[in-house]
Amino acid sequence: MADATQAPKRHPRPISPHLSIYSPLVNMVMSIVHRLTGVALYFGTLLLAWWLIAAATGPAYFAFVNGLLTTLPGKLVLLGYTWALMHHMLGGMRHLIWDTGRGFNISTVNFLSWGTIIGSLGLTAAIWVGALKMKGLL
Repeated sequence: MADATQAPKRHPRPISPHLSIYSPLVNMVMSIVHRLTGVALYFGTLLLAWWLIAAATGPAYFAFVNGLLTTLPGKLVLLGYTWALMHHMLGGMRHLIWDTGRGFNISTVNFLSWGTIIGSLGLTAAIWVGALKMKGLL
C-alpha cells in the first residue's frame, strides 16, 4: 500500500510547441493577415463615413476632407484600405469554402492562401487603374 504522505508520481505531460519552433507557413500568415485586415477595415470605414458625412454637411467641409484624402498620404491610406477590403473579402471566401467541409488538404489550402494574396493585389490594381482611367489620369 502506498504511503499517504508521498505525492503520486506524475507522468511528464506533453508541452505545447512554442512559436519559435514553427516555420511560418502561408496559411498561418494568411490567418494573421486576415485578422489584421479586419481591424484595418474598422478604421478605413470610419474614414469612409467621415467622407460621406462631409459630403452631406456642405461643400466647404467636403472640400476640406476630400483635400486631405487626395494628398499622397491620403491616397496611400485609400490604397491600403482598398487592398485590405479585397484581401479580407477573398479571405472570407476562403473561409466560406472551408465552412462547406471542402479544401482542407494541404495543396488546396496553399492554393487558396496564395490565391488570396495574388487575387487581392490584382483586384486592388484593377480597381485603382479603372478609377484612374475614369478620371482621365491614365
